[in-house]
Amino acid sequence: MITKGPTVVSVTRPTTPFDGQKPGTSGLRKAVKTFEQPRYLENFVQSIFDCVDGLAGATLVVGGDGRYHNRTAVQTILRMAAANGVGRVVVGRGGILSTPAASCVIRKRGAIGGVILSASHNPGGPDGDFGVKFNAANGGPAPESLTDAFFARSKVIDAYKTVETADLDLDRLGETDLDGMAVEVIDPVADYAELMESLFDMAAIRALFGSGFRMVFDAMHAVTGPYAIEILELRLGAPAGTVINGTPLEDFGGHHPDPNLAHAEELVARLFGADAPDFGAASDGDGDRNMILGRNVFVSPSDSLAVLAANAHHVPAFKDGLKGVARSMPTSRATDRVAEKLGIPCYETPTGWKFFGTLLDAGRINLCGEESFGTGSDHVREKDGLWAVLMWLNILAARRLSVAELMAEHWGTYGRTYYGRHDYEAIPQESADALIAELRGKLPTLAGTEAGGRKVAEADEFSYTDPVDGSRSDRQGLRVSFEDGARIVYRLSGTGTSGATLRVYFERYEPVGGAHGLDAADALKELAALAADLAGIERHTGRTKPDVAT
Repeated sequence: MITKGPTVVSVTRPTTPFDGQKPGTSGLRKAVKTFEQPRYLENFVQSIFDCVDGLAGATLVVGGDGRYHNRTAVQTILRMAAANGVGRVVVGRGGILSTPAASCVIRKRGAIGGVILSASHNPGGPDGDFGVKFNAANGGPAPESLTDAFFARSKVIDAYKTVETADLDLDRLGETDLDGMAVEVIDPVADYAELMESLFDMAAIRALFGSGFRMVFDAMHAVTGPYAIEILELRLGAPAGTVINGTPLEDFGGHHPDPNLAHAEELVARLFGADAPDFGAASDGDGDRNMILGRNVFVSPSDSLAVLAANAHHVPAFKDGLKGVARSMPTSRATDRVAEKLGIPCYETPTGWKFFGTLLDAGRINLCGEESFGTGSDHVREKDGLWAVLMWLNILAARRLSVAELMAEHWGTYGRTYYGRHDYEAIPQESADALIAELRGKLPTLAGTEAGGRKVAEADEFSYTDPVDGSRSDRQGLRVSFEDGARIVYRLSGTGTSGATLRVYFERYEPVGGAHGLDAADALKELAALAADLAGIERHTGRTKPDVAT
C-alpha cells in the first residue's frame, strides 16, 4: 500500500559556492558544524545530481550510519531527489544503512547509485564529523572522473532544487508518495543478511557456536549493531550478549568508532584478559572495517587478508578458488606470497576502494583488502566488516584451529611479514606538504645509499594505471624499499577533516623458519625510528611520537 505524502511545493533556490567541497578517498568529510551551515549540504548534493546521467525516473538508495545529523540530512536529500525527478528512493528505516548494505541494495535493486552518509571511523556527535559520498550503479564508490566532476560543479553552482514539505516518517516500513517520487522505507538488515546466508556455510558456523566456541563482537555503538545481533545471535545461535555496544548512537557513546587496538579498548581487554573468549572482532562507524583478534592474538589487517586468501577454498562462495586478489599499495606484501603459491595474480592499487571496483567488475579478482582494516570480495563493491568476520568464522569452523594455531601455520608456510603503521593526525597542512615535498625531492638520490644500517634498493612515488580502463592515478604514496626486503611507505590520508594526517607504514619479512614469535612493535622498532628520521617528522611537525600506532 502506498501512503499519500504531504503537500509539497517545488522550488529552485539561489546559492553561491563554498570553498573546499572536494571529495577525498571516501567522499566529502567535514565537521558537523560545517555541514550544518545553510546550503552547504544542498550545494554538494545538487552538484552530485547535476553530474549523474540518467537520474530522472531512476531508483536511488539513501542511508547512513546513524551518526548525528544523519536524519536531518536524509530528509534534505529526499526533498532534493523529488525535485530533481528521481523516480524512487530506497531508504533504510530510520535513515540507517551500513555502507556495505547500501552497496548490496544498490546492486539488488538495479539503482543508478546511492548517497551514503557517513564519516566512517571518525568521531560523531554535534562536535564530531559528518560525510557524504556517492556510490555508482555497481554499488562501489564513484570513480575519480565523477568525483572530479562533482567538485568542478560545486565551484560554480548557483541554484539547487528542493520541495517544501513536512518530514517523512522514516521509522515505518512501506512506501510513500513524495511529489510523484516513491519513497520506500526498508528493513536495513534484511537484504544484507540474505546475501550473507548465500555466501557462507552457516550450518558449520552454527555448529562451531554449538560446540562451545565463544566470541565477542564489538559494534562500538555504531551501525553494525543490528546487523551483528540479527546474524550472529539470532541466525547463527551465538549466545545473547555476544554483541557488545550493539545499540547505534548518534555520538557512538562518546567513543571513537575506529576498530583498532587504540580505540576498541573493551574488546582488547577481554581478548587479552583472564578467561578470554576464542575470537574477537569489531567494526567501525559505517560497518565497512574490521579488526580480528584471537585469544591473546591480534591479527594485523595485512595478515588477515593473506590468511583469508590462503583459506578461501573452505568457504562456499570461493569453492571454485580465487580468480585473483588485490591489495592497496601500503598493505604488506604477505598476500603477494599467497597469490604466488596459488598461481593467481595479485594487483597492487592505490588506497581507496574504488580502485578495486574495476578489477571486481571485470572478474579479475574476487578478494581484496587494505591495511586500514578493510577487507572485501565481489559480493558487493565496498569493504565489508561483518562479511570479514563471517569469513573468519567459516574458516575457523572448517579448520577447527584456534586463531593462534592458524596464524602459526600460516607463517610456517609463507613466512611472517611484520607490519606497522604510525598516524600523525591534525598536522598543519603546510607542514605536511613541506615534509612530503622534501622527501619527494630526496627519492631520486636514495637508491644505493645506507640508511639505518640498511641499503636502499629503490625509492619512488607510486603511480597506477588501471589495467581495465586505462585510467591513471599519480602521486599515490612515497616508497623506500631496502635490499633486505624491508619497506617504508609515506602518504597523506584523505579521510581526515582537520589539517592533514600523515600515515607512515613499515614492514620487514622473516622467511619460513625465521623468528616468527616476536612482538611486532619490537620487531619493527628500528625500522619505525628510521622511517621518522628519514622523513624528518619531528623537524617538520614537532611530533616525537605518532597519535595512533597499529
